[in-house]
Amino acid sequence: MPVTQRRARQGATLTLVFGAVLMAGAATGAWSEPAPVPQLSSSDAAVRLAAGEDPAGAELSRQQAEQLLAAGGDPWAAYYSPEAYAEFTLGRYLGVGLSVGRAQDGTTAVSQVHPAGPAALAGIAAGDRLLHIDGVQADRLPVTEVVARLRGRSDGRQAGSTVSLTVQRQGGPVRELVLHRAVLAAQEVAVEHPRPGVARIAVRGFTSGVAEQVRAAASGAQGVVLDLRGNSGGLVEEAVATASLFLDGGPVASYESRGERRELTATRGGDTATPLVVLVDGGTMSAAELLAGALQDRCRAVLVGSRTFGKGTVQQPSRLADGSVLELTVGRYRTPAGRSPDGTGLAPDVPQQAGLSPAGAVQLADTVLSGLGRR
Repeated sequence: MPVTQRRARQGATLTLVFGAVLMAGAATGAWSEPAPVPQLSSSDAAVRLAAGEDPAGAELSRQQAEQLLAAGGDPWAAYYSPEAYAEFTLGRYLGVGLSVGRAQDGTTAVSQVHPAGPAALAGIAAGDRLLHIDGVQADRLPVTEVVARLRGRSDGRQAGSTVSLTVQRQGGPVRELVLHRAVLAAQEVAVEHPRPGVARIAVRGFTSGVAEQVRAAASGAQGVVLDLRGNSGGLVEEAVATASLFLDGGPVASYESRGERRELTATRGGDTATPLVVLVDGGTMSAAELLAGALQDRCRAVLVGSRTFGKGTVQQPSRLADGSVLELTVGRYRTPAGRSPDGTGLAPDVPQQAGLSPAGAVQLADTVLSGLGRR
């Protein structure tokens, strides 16, 4: 995502809630590891990009790559250094461990703090209002720019670089802080048991290994709430593998890539009996929408919450000659019923009331799950 959508995508987890960005990271619908190919010149790469072809193997500097992406008009295209791409796929990101959400009144507040991260060590807590980033009023910035400033813009984007924040706790004084960025492990899967036999599995992004973590978390549960709120997407293969945990084969999604229709299917043998609710919101996007749409269309789960973000495109990585990666949009996907969430999002089966707190949304999902268990 560059103020550019592209800048905001360069990392591990971009989470949007009510149009706001959480954590500092990336929203994508990408495959995992691009294969190496013969080298191309920068002019050949430009020709391929203009023709909608794969530029893999091109000898491009970072500046040349970003210029080509800017000229290509692909709002979801991104450039990753070899290190940044490895961090993305493995679930690591450079940042301060700070998640923010933009409320309906336009204010920007901290929604989550990474344990032991720079923000936590500075005493920032969930609920604090984020007033300024590097001297600029946070409420006036596009959400993608919030992420770009939290993560840093320099080519190096090294750990130890600084960002200045002004924060305020309700009823407290304004605090000015300087935080040093660090490479943090993204906590993609968290599990809690709101009542005996029920597992609420929060998945914040689809990086390598997430599906196996979900499998372990769901094992033995008599009911599952799959919480995809604020999930910006990630690796398509991990989203499909997660869908396979709850489906016995069959379609997950389809998409067209450079004129060719491709099908994404679940592996057989998934759990089709355990009651399942999927909790979604305006930050559920990309591969997370792909998963939610498949479970909804296949009548495997009840979607609860608010309308999802509406990013229905798929990006595919292309490895350049120096090991860096370009991620380019290759198509738009459709759910098993043929719906495209692009631009519109997915409507929940059970919508939550406006202004309902995050805890209230969880309670609503659990109430719906209880009804499924009695059927």
